[in-house]
Amino acid sequence: MPYTITEIEVTQPLPIICVPESDTGIALILRRKDRLIGFLMKALPAKSVLTPEELAQLISREVGTKLLQESIREELVSPATATHLPSLTVAICTKDRPKNLARCLKSLLNLKQPVSRASYCFEILVIDNAPTNEQTQELVASLPSVRYVREPKPGLDFARNRALHEATGEILAFVDDDVTVDRRWLDGLMEAWVENPDAAAFTGQVLASELTTKAQILAEQNGGFRNGFEKIRYGQTLPDYYMYPCGAGMFGNGCNMAFRREVLQKLGGFDEALDTGASLPGGGDLDIFYRVIRAGYPLVYEPQYLVFHQHRQEYKKLRHQYCQSWGMGFMAFVVKSYQSDPSQRSKLRRIVGWWFKDQLRRLLKSLIGRYILPPDIVVAELWGGVVGLLGEYSRSLARIEQIRRQCS
Repeated sequence: MPYTITEIEVTQPLPIICVPESDTGIALILRRKDRLIGFLMKALPAKSVLTPEELAQLISREVGTKLLQESIREELVSPATATHLPSLTVAICTKDRPKNLARCLKSLLNLKQPVSRASYCFEILVIDNAPTNEQTQELVASLPSVRYVREPKPGLDFARNRALHEATGEILAFVDDDVTVDRRWLDGLMEAWVENPDAAAFTGQVLASELTTKAQILAEQNGGFRNGFEKIRYGQTLPDYYMYPCGAGMFGNGCNMAFRREVLQKLGGFDEALDTGASLPGGGDLDIFYRVIRAGYPLVYEPQYLVFHQHRQEYKKLRHQYCQSWGMGFMAFVVKSYQSDPSQRSKLRRIVGWWFKDQLRRLLKSLIGRYILPPDIVVAELWGGVVGLLGEYSRSLARIEQIRRQCS
């Protein structure tokens, strides 16, 4: 049941879209003058044909307002410029996934080519997290412009903190090994920095790199990792959201984020008891976004700062992601914040209550066939939240102390 992903440049003559015999729909990445403006999915019968006129109507319904906004912005707002651009380190934390890593590195190295938009050089740093073989090291050794560092302690946030220690750039950007960066990725990050020179953290858009399996299509139909197509500057308050900033998932995703390195150092880096691997594969990005805001720094979401993520291909792995990465990881973050930030405890209690009510509402809708996700995935996320709430963060603290002793 694949959905073929097609890029459309709306300032060019629109094409005829033919749905292949094997497909059950289309997915369109929409750009205006190469700037990302929208994404849409539409179920269509195999062998369907969309004429340019029908495609224009579909695009107008989905992103007509955004097209108007972009036209006005182009006419009235002069591009921000900077006399100094910060140095940049791009870190990829990886473990035993050389094929994924090779794709990610290729997309980053393409930005360094003379024909790319990159106006300056940047450092690429690969953190090999407790590898079981030498394949990652051998891959990086074949790429002279990429630096290799091995972190023996298993856990994503051990690797992230090693990147923080090893990086030389003023800005430290993290991308996961299962993403590829867009051709405008660097432009988007620098645009966000120029427009917000006081910001301490930046997050960006995440779209699917492929939609070939049921699991991938379900994930994207449920919103995927998308955070919208409008710039957002997060400060100390957010009108009409009384639980802010405790719902840290609003800020972005850890597979595409960047920070002022000196601010990360002041905050003590990432919490190594989160994102610890199979036992607790989540929460670290939520925690650092929350701590950036609570420390008084702005955080900026920039949709032009775009990566393409390879969603879980297998249904079982998607269910596991909802359970542990999202349900358990979110509640572990909440428990940690409740312990470390007493002034926000009333908000954190409210968000726990809201979260469970929302999950039960989704489960009811799923049981009667009115929700995108099937009941077993909703139950998995709900169960992950229960486990996360009932002591997972404390158990993880004990596990990482044991890891530190073993690796000392």
